[in-house]
Amino acid sequence: MSLSDEFTLDFARPERIGLEEAVFAAGKSPAQIDAILAAADERGARFLVTRLDPERFAALRYRDRLDYCAVSRTAFFGAARPVEGPARIAIVAAGTSDVPVAREAERTLAYQGHATTLIADVGVAGLWRLTRRVEEIRAHPIVICAAGMDAALPSVLGGLVAGAVIAVPTSVGYGVAQGGRAALDAVLASCAPGIAVVNIDNGYGAACAALRLLHAANRLTESSR
Repeated sequence: MSLSDEFTLDFARPERIGLEEAVFAAGKSPAQIDAILAAADERGARFLVTRLDPERFAALRYRDRLDYCAVSRTAFFGAARPVEGPARIAIVAAGTSDVPVAREAERTLAYQGHATTLIADVGVAGLWRLTRRVEEIRAHPIVICAAGMDAALPSVLGGLVAGAVIAVPTSVGYGVAQGGRAALDAVLASCAPGIAVVNIDNGYGAACAALRLLHAANRLTESSR
């Protein structure tokens, strides 16, 4: 069996659901990732690569052709779409330790050509940090919030902003935080109505949820013309 028998690329995904396929690098060998990128290269396709740790990146044959970010563990294979228009999505990280997940969301959206505003270290341990920037956050119709430990920030934002709030529980925390399970349970049980929740540390998934919301809004706008 050759490496090409181990994967099937979904080049029709953008036309089908409006989202491009991404390569999830965790669990894949450098040889498998290189084979996927080689197949994309043959078709002139581009890819977003997620969960690409520095060790795997250093072992790739295609590394010189990747726009790599070690913080978010993401890479662009091929050019990202040009960023157009003002930022419509705020990405809020409760603490500095939540920034890698927030950056994964930011890079996913940048790859698709969407400007974002990243606001970090505004968690509930010092609410004054949030209150001084809440008007800036309110200016965005979509808010992605990455928070670990007790994940209180998405609930706070859910009571302060009118836009869609997408919560990303993170694996940041001690002991009973249980690698993000306490944060996940907290946002699922939130008293603030209408908060959407993605999986633990899933900044990519939060960005895709935001893209679906934007695509739906754009379709409604176009159909009303």
